[in-house]
Amino acid sequence: MNIEADQLSLTDLLKNPVLFLAFGFGSGLAPKAPGTFGTLAAIPIYLLVSLGNPVVYGIVLVATLVGGVFICDKASEMLGVHDHGGIVWDEIAGFLITMMAVPFSWQAIAIGFVLFRLFDIWKPWPISVIDKHVAGGFGIMLDDVIAGVFALACISALQASMVLI
Repeated sequence: MNIEADQLSLTDLLKNPVLFLAFGFGSGLAPKAPGTFGTLAAIPIYLLVSLGNPVVYGIVLVATLVGGVFICDKASEMLGVHDHGGIVWDEIAGFLITMMAVPFSWQAIAIGFVLFRLFDIWKPWPISVIDKHVAGGFGIMLDDVIAGVFALACISALQASMVLI
C-alpha cells in the first residue's frame, strides 16, 4: 500500500496508528527540519519516563527500540520511500538513549538535544556507513541509536568533568 508521502496531513496520520507513531505524533509533518521537531516531541516522553523508576525507563526504551524497527519499516513500506524525512520515531528513540543515564535538569535536556541533533545531522563514522548501507526499519533506527550513544557518551563526559551538573 503506497501512500503519497508529500500529501500526508495530520488527519491521515490520525487514521493510521503506524504512520501516527512513525511521524512522531505529527511532529514529522513539519515542512522544515522534521528530525528536529521529532526530537522535540521526544522531550515530553523523556520527562514522563525520567520521573519514574529506572526500570520503567529501560522498559519504555526497549519497547521504543523494538517497536521502532517495525513502525519505521512499515511506514517506509507504506510510503514507498526508505527513511522518509517525516519518519521521526528514530529521533525519539535516539533522544531517549541520549538521556538514559543523565540526571534530570533543563540544562542537561538542552545539551542532550543539541548533541543528539549534531550527531544525527553530521553522521560521523560509523553512522554514515550504517545510514547508507543498512536497509529497512532496522537501518532507519540504527543510525539514530548510534547517534544517541555518541551523544550520551559526550554528555556523560561533560558530567564527569563537572561541566554539567
